Amino acid sequence: MNVSYQWLSQYIDLTGVSAEEIAERMTRAGIEIDSVENRNQGLDHIVVGYVVSKEKHPDADKLNVCQVDVGAEEKLQIVCGAKNVDAGQKVPVATIGAVMPGGMKIKRAKLRGVESQGMICSAKELGMNDKLLPKEMQEGILVLPADTDLGTPIADVLGLNDHVLELDLTPNRSDCLSMLGVAHEVSALLERPARLPEQDVKESAEAASSKVKISISAAEGCTHYAARYIAGVTIKPSPLWLQNRLLAAGVRPINNIVDVTNFVMLEYGQPLHAFDADKLNGGGTIDVRFANEGEGLVTLDGQERKLEPHMLLITDGVKPVALAGVMGGENSEVSSDTVNILLESAHFTGSVVRKTSRQLGLRSEASLRFEKEVNPEAVIPALNRAAELIRTLADGEVYAGIVEQKTASLERKVVELTLDRTNRLLGTSLTSEEVRKIMERLGFEFVEKSEGSFAITVPTRRGDITRDVDLIEEVARIYGYDNIPVTAIEGSTTPGHLTKGQSIRRAIRRVLTDNGLNEVVTYSFTNPADTALFPSFLEDAVPVRLAMPMSEERSVLRTNLTPGLIDVAVYNRNRKHEDISIFELGTLHLTKEEQLTAQPKEVLVASLLMTGKRNAAQWNVKAEPVDFYDMKGVLDSLVSYFGLDGRVRYAADRPQGLHPGRSASLYLTGEHGEQYIGFIGQLHPEVQHAKDVADTYVAEILMQPLIDAADFDIEYRSLPRYPAVDRDIAIVLDRGAEVGQVVALAKETAGELLESVNVFDVYTGEHVAEDKKSVAISLVYRHPEHTFTDEEITELHGKVVAAIESNFKAELRK
Repeated sequence: MNVSYQWLSQYIDLTGVSAEEIAERMTRAGIEIDSVENRNQGLDHIVVGYVVSKEKHPDADKLNVCQVDVGAEEKLQIVCGAKNVDAGQKVPVATIGAVMPGGMKIKRAKLRGVESQGMICSAKELGMNDKLLPKEMQEGILVLPADTDLGTPIADVLGLNDHVLELDLTPNRSDCLSMLGVAHEVSALLERPARLPEQDVKESAEAASSKVKISISAAEGCTHYAARYIAGVTIKPSPLWLQNRLLAAGVRPINNIVDVTNFVMLEYGQPLHAFDADKLNGGGTIDVRFANEGEGLVTLDGQERKLEPHMLLITDGVKPVALAGVMGGENSEVSSDTVNILLESAHFTGSVVRKTSRQLGLRSEASLRFEKEVNPEAVIPALNRAAELIRTLADGEVYAGIVEQKTASLERKVVELTLDRTNRLLGTSLTSEEVRKIMERLGFEFVEKSEGSFAITVPTRRGDITRDVDLIEEVARIYGYDNIPVTAIEGSTTPGHLTKGQSIRRAIRRVLTDNGLNEVVTYSFTNPADTALFPSFLEDAVPVRLAMPMSEERSVLRTNLTPGLIDVAVYNRNRKHEDISIFELGTLHLTKEEQLTAQPKEVLVASLLMTGKRNAAQWNVKAEPVDFYDMKGVLDSLVSYFGLDGRVRYAADRPQGLHPGRSASLYLTGEHGEQYIGFIGQLHPEVQHAKDVADTYVAEILMQPLIDAADFDIEYRSLPRYPAVDRDIAIVLDRGAEVGQVVALAKETAGELLESVNVFDVYTGEHVAEDKKSVAISLVYRHPEHTFTDEEITELHGKVVAAIESNFKAELRK
């Protein structure tokens, strides 16, 4: 909200108080002022001039020589290149010695041999935001109204001796989306009375009810609809004072009718709309209803809008003529041919307007205010104010009376407040009289029911006041936060702590970053095609589609994280960063329903990606690419952190989207058997080619089963006192046999006496059959209570070898 200091001074006496001081007071009271802009960027020696004559420059086709009267003894000769300059115009003239807002100094000069004694200015040269002006006023010089007084400083004429305060409002302070709302706030801060605009309307003898008929068919969307009928209007540009007010607020002037509705909206915070009454069915029939299925409307911006049944419409009983609270329709627009006006002022339900505005992507100054619930008591005053301005500025005849319909009664909220609670929460020692004065400064009705107990009637413009704590906050604001004493905290406190889930997430991030991975955060929305690339943690999962996606690339909720990490890898590779180790800890949204009837299941997943080199080349070390076992090592460290060593099995199968010979599925062993928890492997060559990445390894693991099965109890045991015994064996197995199962069988057979098992060689080739492989395994045995004897170790090792031979049809290589 932009607030003009000059405009604000019409409602409250600001004598002796600068714009900067108002900004400071309001900010200290909780309404932040982002900036204070001085609209006069240096306009001394720039006055209103009259172009007496215009002649072509003798030596330049595009230049004109003008004789300009600025109210001085002699006329000024000014050479001007603007196409629209002409004799008989009132224009802004920068005289000799003027310094323009851009820093250019106006001097006596010769242009193609002809002396020029000043410059005729455009709006942009005056420092104005010319984008808010009509196109014809953006190109060339600024032409002023014919009745503008000659010689008047241009800053006075255009209202540029002004400061604009930019308010950064929080959603609860919608009352300050109006000049009168800001005036009430400043009035309370300065303890000066606010002056409200006149409400008198000069009406004709003709009754408005003879022209206007109103009905409300959607009571839940509109609680009050009021209208006036104004006949015989003349559409023309607004007077300069009105245009200046709108420009200061950042609103483009259009014509006198539209400008009045915008002016009153800014003044009262109550949006209005003017219909061309002759374009309405019956000349003034209005019905407020919800849209019918398949109905459409072309709005004032020329766009055809497809409407849905929850959207509130203004109709003329036959066709839609406006989106209620959002934008008018092109079929009832005020144009240069308009003669009769139906002026609307209404109170629409904020939630209904908000839903329509967001779904259509159509935000307007009106919808902004209705969404935040405008003051219902401003409907009639704003309507009367606008009607009188239109009568004055457009020569209209205001028919007698207001035609209106209501679907709900209006009651002011009464909030109970006690002095004891006020002082206890603020740490103050205010008296009842001090609280009463603050409430009256705010415009709240104050009744003391008993000693220290009050009933406060809140005006409807302050819809944010609903409880006593809201009133206490108002007391603190107006009393002054700086005046509240510093007091020690009383009562018991609860120290903050992380929940178990938060602690585990942090620990997971720490483990993965300790392993050299960087955390990334990707979009929760993804491409439907990407959801089918990799296995899902829910069989027959259906991606949840967004109702209004930004694009097809972000049209469904993700069912796995890996595609997002691949996109990150592609982004980095395109910028010559090819050594990438990243992870993401995020949630997936899983459901089997095409049309949702229940909330999708959210599951926590960790996804990892590695590509490029494991380490950079050094003078004594070659660069090495990452491989499957780099990724497996990271997962093993994560599993170890959860205390689940030996309970996670890597099954050498072919997960979807991964290389068939370099991938595995992960299973967690528990009390009820094995549970699938994820996958690991190199991307399938086809996926790598489609995504344009090098050899890339990924893993995705379901975290909740690990968290549920985790054993975070730390067990300590003494260092071994007795020596270990090493035994190495080489066994010949079928090529398809899983070595991991061989290791698991060895551990199961030897139990706790087998300290470690390490596979240190796998060989295929000469001296080994084509369908076989030779696996070399190192086994380390240790007894916790004594040194192994030769007989004990021979017997134990023999059991392990025999178990492997019998279960895997293996042969021990001699």
